[in-house]
Amino acid sequence: MLAGAFIHILAFFSFAQAQDTIDNSIEMADQMRADGKIYVVVLVVLIAFTGLMVYAISTDRKVSKLENEIKSLKSKEDL
Repeated sequence: MLAGAFIHILAFFSFAQAQDTIDNSIEMADQMRADGKIYVVVLVVLIAFTGLMVYAISTDRKVSKLENEIKSLKSKEDL
């Protein structure tokens, strides 16, 4: 078990080292940054992430409300 974990970690680090030798300049990102379009991409990603977080929080609140309602109905039923 421990040997398997060690092999996986070793493989991960060797893969990461192999990726490091690749040229790190991304021409598309450099061009978008030069044109100012990278900020539009970042803004869209942030808006999408914010929307997902708002949806997750509102869904969590609704589920909590339903759980409390079920709990109160069960307690009334037990009486």
